[in-house]
Amino acid sequence: MQIHNTLNRKKEKLEGKDLKIYTCGPTVYNFAHIGNLRTYVFEDLLKRTLLFLGFSVKHVMNITDIDDKTIKNAIEQKLSLKEYTDPFTEAFFEDLKSLNILRADHYPRATDYIPDMILMIQDLLDKKSAYVGQDQSVYFSISKYKEYGKLSHLKLDELKTGASERCHQDEYDKENASDFVLWKSYDPSRDGEIYWESPFGKGRPGWHIECSAMAIKLLGKTVDIHCGGVDNIFPHHENEIAQSECFTGKEFAKYWMHSEHLIVDGKKMSKSMGNFYTLRDLLEKDYRAVEVRYMLLHTHYRTQLNFTLDGLKGARSSLDRIHDFQSRLKEIQGNGGEEELKKEADLALFNFREALSDDLNISLALSYLFDLIRKGNILADQSQISQNEAEHTLRVIKKMDSVLGVLNDEEDEVPEEILDALQKRETARKEKNWKEADQLRNFIISSGYIIDDTPSGARVKRK
Repeated sequence: MQIHNTLNRKKEKLEGKDLKIYTCGPTVYNFAHIGNLRTYVFEDLLKRTLLFLGFSVKHVMNITDIDDKTIKNAIEQKLSLKEYTDPFTEAFFEDLKSLNILRADHYPRATDYIPDMILMIQDLLDKKSAYVGQDQSVYFSISKYKEYGKLSHLKLDELKTGASERCHQDEYDKENASDFVLWKSYDPSRDGEIYWESPFGKGRPGWHIECSAMAIKLLGKTVDIHCGGVDNIFPHHENEIAQSECFTGKEFAKYWMHSEHLIVDGKKMSKSMGNFYTLRDLLEKDYRAVEVRYMLLHTHYRTQLNFTLDGLKGARSSLDRIHDFQSRLKEIQGNGGEEELKKEADLALFNFREALSDDLNISLALSYLFDLIRKGNILADQSQISQNEAEHTLRVIKKMDSVLGVLNDEEDEVPEEILDALQKRETARKEKNWKEADQLRNFIISSGYIIDDTPSGARVKRK
């Protein structure tokens, strides 16, 4: 498999079969918005593709529960940090489940790894890679790391004060405007009763050191793939590299992968613009989580995604095409033709695999699935599909969905009472009892299903 490595801006072949992956998780001060979710779906596509291709994956995703916003909001609401962040952490896991995102092996919370962060900061101080500022906070000195800027491709002598201020955590007294904070000294007016003891005084860790400490603790000195959104490249991931490699003396991550921004209706997502969505907002508008997943999934991760409600309707249509084809295949019986569909299915699966192996080319991969559906429908119209071919093709689609994660068999199971009503409607229609047939139709529709009258008989599917 080849992936685009942000580190050198080139496609590189993945080495080894046992991979360690670290992905930047949520800061739990609010519900995740669809821009966040786009990154998590991309990371899920990567993980599912690796498993599909035979790699083994150990995956860590952090939970940032120490942050300026979490502390500020907890103090304002007169809650402990845990009381404030726990509901948003649970909401995050609910979103992952709704979007059918595979669970990571570990979800470390920053609050549980403070001793590891302190150990790392003390080591950097001992090595003179860090220093105590005038405000008693501890800062990393980027001048001590000669490769600073290798991920973002910024040159050290070109860094300006404004660049460092892109990270809101770093607005403290320091020797160089571009140095970043490792440990923030305690400020009672800002931090209330939220602080930790350390050899450098009361305070709390900076954002960047949290990820480094948790990644190294759970995955070792070097991870294989580190992921996030493009907004994480600088300063967050750049700073992670600097402090981690000064601490361990080893390469922090071999490959870096970043998803592009999500915009809404061609504009930057903003609450003031009225185009800001969480998953809950979309579910309240009667869209399904699987439609949101498909919408977030179907565009290549390194391409900007324009999210629209019309696009969600398009996702619904695409999913309907897949479901309708599956239903049609399940109804096929007999010997059929000359195994043309089986050949088409095997070729589609091969091409699907090749497309994903090329830096997750999901758009191309999906085109092979829909081309299979188009050809399969033509053969079905001509009664040229055997039951064995149909079953083989269903298995191929299921293999594809092990990557896509959009076909939930349990969700597609129709309740017995709906099937019973459909059968009774068919009987009523044959007996020309139109009143009863209409009543049964209305019951089925009001239960959230639609009736599809096909040449081989009526069937129902979820709206």
